[in-house]
Amino acid sequence: MDVSQPCIKCHVQTKYIEAQSEAESGHYVFIYMITIKNLSPTPVQLLSRYWLITDGDGKEMTVEGDGVVGEQPVIDSNDDYSYTSSTALKTPVGVMQGHYVMQTTEGKRFRAQISPFSLSVPNIIN
Repeated sequence: MDVSQPCIKCHVQTKYIEAQSEAESGHYVFIYMITIKNLSPTPVQLLSRYWLITDGDGKEMTVEGDGVVGEQPVIDSNDDYSYTSSTALKTPVGVMQGHYVMQTTEGKRFRAQISPFSLSVPNIIN
């Protein structure tokens, strides 16, 4: 498997969900919206995901599994795929990063890196 593939671009937006969080008990819920853009000349399929989630205390948690939100989408050339998911932290700030394992129509597997992105309660960091 190739380590990474520059033909896949990932754009991430995050949002703190106060209504589902309980700050007093250390439960902070965030959603993240990801758009995966396939810039390659051929379709690719997202097979699995890997996340490293680090909270504000430096505690790490990994999440691995098939596909995303119950799907293993095929993304056509110059097309994109978007989904929304969530995670909970015990601190008001944290960082997520990871990769997707993708496969070309020829069966070649590669990793599409997801750069670190912040999860933070608004106005907690100045």
